[in-house]
Amino acid sequence: MWSILLRKLKMGSLTEKHEDSLIPHKSSDLPSNFRKSLQIRHLDCGSCNGCDWEMTALGNSLYDHQHFGIDFVASPRHADLLMCTGPGSTQLVNAAHETYEAMAKPKWVMAVGDCAIDGGVFKGAYASAGGIGKVLPVDIKVPGCPPKPDDMIKALLEFMGRKSVS
Repeated sequence: MWSILLRKLKMGSLTEKHEDSLIPHKSSDLPSNFRKSLQIRHLDCGSCNGCDWEMTALGNSLYDHQHFGIDFVASPRHADLLMCTGPGSTQLVNAAHETYEAMAKPKWVMAVGDCAIDGGVFKGAYASAGGIGKVLPVDIKVPGCPPKPDDMIKALLEFMGRKSVS
């Protein structure tokens, strides 16, 4: 266990920082009620669960997503944003479409992690769609393998048109 921790400390972060986590949509495009709260439905599209573990950290006392009016919901019918992790495995493409179609309009999609953005380490694999962006229209991208909870919170707050916490 210690060897893994020491190796992680030596190696540091393996992904590069990207300044453009948001793509075309800006907070000014959002209705004003979305700037106060955001309901998220998480969809695992074949990930290794690294991003999922970092997403669970959003609820701990350090990041406290509910403090910002961000909450996870169980049904896509109650969600404003679909948060996707994983490369979009061929077995889950239909589930991703059905989940997206079940959401009420307006609806947005967030690709969390390198796999969800462009396939990541699974790029070119026979059972990978090559990222959720090839399956659904992606509005927010948070790069990393896995991305840090800080980056996810900053991207969500920026999307909502609120100042991010430093």
